[in-house]
Amino acid sequence: MKKILAIITVLSLFSCGKSDEIHPINQDIKELVFASGQLEWDDSYNLTAQTDGVLQDANFEVGNTVAKGKTIARLDNEINKINAETSQQQIVISNENVTSSAPALMQLEQNIQFAESKYAQDKKQAERYERLMQLEQNIQFAESKYAQDKKQAERYERLNQQNIGSKVEYENAQLAAKNSLSSLNSLKKQYRVILQQAKQQQIATKGQLKSNQVVKNYNLIMVTESGTVIKKLKNNGDYVKKGEIIATIANQTKVEAVLNVDENSIGKVTLGQTVFIKLNTHKNNVLKGKVSEILSAFDQQTQSFICKVIFDKPIENSLFGTQLEANILVGEKKNALLIPRNYVGFGNKVNVKGKEEYVIIKPGIVSTEYVEVLEGVTKDDVLLPLKL
Repeated sequence: MKKILAIITVLSLFSCGKSDEIHPINQDIKELVFASGQLEWDDSYNLTAQTDGVLQDANFEVGNTVAKGKTIARLDNEINKINAETSQQQIVISNENVTSSAPALMQLEQNIQFAESKYAQDKKQAERYERLMQLEQNIQFAESKYAQDKKQAERYERLNQQNIGSKVEYENAQLAAKNSLSSLNSLKKQYRVILQQAKQQQIATKGQLKSNQVVKNYNLIMVTESGTVIKKLKNNGDYVKKGEIIATIANQTKVEAVLNVDENSIGKVTLGQTVFIKLNTHKNNVLKGKVSEILSAFDQQTQSFICKVIFDKPIENSLFGTQLEANILVGEKKNALLIPRNYVGFGNKVNVKGKEEYVIIKPGIVSTEYVEVLEGVTKDDVLLPLKL
């Protein structure tokens, strides 16, 4: 049971007149809050699996020092490797699809060249008919000065001699050129669309490749921060699910004591207070430290509040998880007036010799054995055992 202890810093006993009578005395006193706990290393973290698989090459052991970035195990997950390889092959194809040698683009390029050639021919034919029609108009204007029949006959004769076609042929030539141009523009547009689609596919494939490469790397169990392995929870051959802890790593150079403080005592604990610690592995040595952190939340597992303590001097060859006992110095008073606790009854009443009724005192520091008296009795009073 966690309790408050008070240590009297002197060896003298309370002065007694008779065996059951005592006098309060003035002595130094320290109030200590007891807590149990264990040694831990700071900056501890868990290496967790980021994918499912069978653990392999986990050749590390507890106590091994591992460096940041080192791969200490791997997970056998063939699906991740297959996906990464497939993406690698797809990126080759998508890269080819955006080059001029891509089959779809080459076919369109040939169609565009054919369309450009046809458009050039149709345009040339249309221009020829346009010149002929212009010539026909000029002839009609010149022949209007002659007699209608004669001029008409002569015009047709010249047209026939020059092999000039009709207006319908001219209009058909213009339409053919227009259609050829439209077809050419359509093919060019189609070329741009297919090229754009190929580039979009390339971007998507590159993204998928990077994603699959990241997932593939999840097969590697890599150290994120340098430290020492303090726990190994999985072994070679174990099937590991995503999120399961494989090992715990901590910084051995930053040793701290983690204390469990009772909820009735936590209110007296503050940062910077001195702590006296005994390790179960070295019970004859008392180590000193300071309260460095008080966690604000109540720990349900230990049913206590958690305090952390840093040591005044480095601890050599510390073992993670070593159990310990600690006393936190929460109060200290010089030349305090003290009486035994078993002379104090309910309601802080004491039996003073010569008094018909119990005297109520005002207590200060209270321990399992002693009570500091602030008001109620003096050093000259004689205390008697409580009447049962």
